[in-house]
Amino acid sequence: MIPWIASADSFPPLELALAEPNGLLCAGADLAPDTLLRAYRDGIFPWYSAGQPILWWSPDPRMVLVPGEFRISRSLRRTLRRGAYRIRLDSAFPAVIRACARTPRKGQSGTWITAAMQSAYCELYELGYAHSVETWVDEALVGGIYGLAIGRMFYGESMFSHASNASKIALAHLARYLATQDYGLIDCQMNTPHLASLGAREIPRSDFIARLRELTAVAPAPGRWAEDDASRNWS
Repeated sequence: MIPWIASADSFPPLELALAEPNGLLCAGADLAPDTLLRAYRDGIFPWYSAGQPILWWSPDPRMVLVPGEFRISRSLRRTLRRGAYRIRLDSAFPAVIRACARTPRKGQSGTWITAAMQSAYCELYELGYAHSVETWVDEALVGGIYGLAIGRMFYGESMFSHASNASKIALAHLARYLATQDYGLIDCQMNTPHLASLGAREIPRSDFIARLRELTAVAPAPGRWAEDDASRNWS
């Protein structure tokens, strides 16, 4: 059994999260901006399917990626050097989150990015907390990733690809952009072989929370990311 909460003020201690399923903490509350920002600052995120109540999670261990440790394969580096695409930041956030919701995923019959989740994160985008990195080819959006930035902490949420390597291209540019802006961590939430192959690793939840406290307490303030066509100069 997990507790039912009425608001973000009622989030239980993370130590009470279940071991199986890993990190399930509580249910209830809402997806208002203040609720989501409070959750992320405390190392908690929502993840649920249509027809379920809002479920809140804080897994232990936590999958993270240090921006400067993003692992680029030889084939991806060749793709980045060719630059047959354009990278844009924050130019099509609603389209990115819709594509993440609608793109079929192996082993999944539906999506956790419900209409309510899309609306909530689009509101955070308007407030300057949610961001997208987009891969464009001939003015077509072919891949991207979205997430939240609080202080110098980035919380990755989801990505999609409609062309070969399009999501990896977006993630590579995200990691490089965050490294240049002195961001300390990308929260990847759960362990997957794909993330591990790109340089992400697991750390104890206690270490994650300690680092989180440091990174969310520093600038920058929320706001749109500047346009950054970083499609060139990959060595």
